[in-house]
Amino acid sequence: MSAELSPIDKAKFVAARRAADFVEDGMRVGLGTGSTAAWLVRCLGEMVRENGLRIRGVPTSSRTASLARDEGIEVITLDEARWLDITIDGADEFDGALNLIKGGGGALLQEKIVATASDRMVVIADAAKEVAHLGAFPLPVEVVPFGWRTTEALVAEALESMDVMGRETALRMNGTEPYVTDEGNYILDLRLGRIGNARQLALVLNQMPGVVENGLFIDICDTVVVGHGDGRLELRDINAGTVTEDRVDFADNENLFRDLGE
Repeated sequence: MSAELSPIDKAKFVAARRAADFVEDGMRVGLGTGSTAAWLVRCLGEMVRENGLRIRGVPTSSRTASLARDEGIEVITLDEARWLDITIDGADEFDGALNLIKGGGGALLQEKIVATASDRMVVIADAAKEVAHLGAFPLPVEVVPFGWRTTEALVAEALESMDVMGRETALRMNGTEPYVTDEGNYILDLRLGRIGNARQLALVLNQMPGVVENGLFIDICDTVVVGHGDGRLELRDINAGTVTEDRVDFADNENLFRDLGE
């Protein structure tokens, strides 16, 4: 089955497989949303079923919650957990300081709440997600539906004074209707090209009435696990200032791939 995976999927898998090693018995674990995070949930499910790992997972979306239950992971709410030992999630972009853009999957609000309620946040990503400057990926901004056009106009006005390359805004759609988040909100995607001062932009956006949260994750991520299609990976720890290399052998994970093919 591993031979049928694309190089990108292999890179996502090896990052997820290695990040799963950070999870220890008895932990309360934040479970991210998206294609890379889905690999992590599958890896943890295998460890629960085959190794007897006992964890409680706090999903960041209804999609992740459904997958976690299917994998045999005990699912609880953040209110029940109160605080988490670790959150493992993907990212749409990350820079050299491990600042992120997240929200391509539409779960940025819950993702940020869960990540900041954790002792440690680990991001899993393929190498293509690394950028010199954030902004090539459209920045998601979650807004309340009431008066969203006014909120969009306020955001566009604020961008005029921001250090960004582009200033196009668009309402995210789901077919012919606006995309609706798990919290019942809309998402504006800001096509900025390059963000000169991500910290300032995050603060300005969140001061606007109608804006619920933005997809800039500043000083939240502790570790990034970067996967490559040939099984190589890098672990970058922002707190320790270290970069270490490792490798995941696809042959050691035949059971997981077999499960995906059934």
